[in-house]
Amino acid sequence: MANPSSRYDLTGRTALVTGAGGLLGKQHVAALAEAGARVVVTDVGLAQAEAAVATLKRAAPAADLIALDINVTSLESVRAAGEQLASRGITVDILVNNAAIDPKVTSAPGVMHSSRFEAFPVPQWQTEIAVGLTGAMLCAQVFGGAMAARGRGVILNIASDLGVIAPDQRIYRQPNVSREEEQPVKPVTYSVIKHGLIGLTKYLATYWADRGVRVNAISPGGVFNNQDPAFVERLTRLIPMGRMAEVDEYRSAVQFLCSDASSYMTGQNLVMDGGRSVW
Repeated sequence: MANPSSRYDLTGRTALVTGAGGLLGKQHVAALAEAGARVVVTDVGLAQAEAAVATLKRAAPAADLIALDINVTSLESVRAAGEQLASRGITVDILVNNAAIDPKVTSAPGVMHSSRFEAFPVPQWQTEIAVGLTGAMLCAQVFGGAMAARGRGVILNIASDLGVIAPDQRIYRQPNVSREEEQPVKPVTYSVIKHGLIGLTKYLATYWADRGVRVNAISPGGVFNNQDPAFVERLTRLIPMGRMAEVDEYRSAVQFLCSDASSYMTGQNLVMDGGRSVW
């Protein structure tokens, strides 16, 4: 009988993480490298990708990391990245669609706050959808399509607890703002994109089920990152565990979903939100 831990072993496999320079992106890279994978660390600019590699190398000098720039909104850029890797004899076995724009909720004076649905700018909608949802589709087309042609591969889409539930706008309210239309809210795009990623997960899981490609999603809850204490207090009241996640608490789940430990799992969304969506 095989050692259970060996099913998490990613030695000999190459993973590609989009948006890897972000807070959780670096954690996904670290998790995959820790499991033995070579990881292609990508971001919209090479400088961002190289900075992420430098940060990660300080903590894990032996990690096999490759910096690469990809503009996930451009099919040409995604294809060029695939061709660049192929020219080096590198095939992608695991794709983590992590790239996203997470607009921060801030207060700003005005007749109608721009984050509110009634005033939400169409160009901002288009930009955020292009990065968070179209980008995942394009990367799946290029790298997932190659996996399907080879008959093996894993795609992990990074969704959110707000892909399962709607934002509770009460936690973003500013006590010094009296006019309702000037109150900031979590923008419509974030939740729509994360719901869309879960839909894309189910579609691709069934589309490539007979081609050896497994596709799953993970929906993390909020990560503590020195946010405003009043916001943290309001949010944690909504979480049965009574706290936000630590930045490294999703690593083991990423290892599970990207390895043979989850070999009979596809089309699913793993919710890790401290119980928030249960209430």
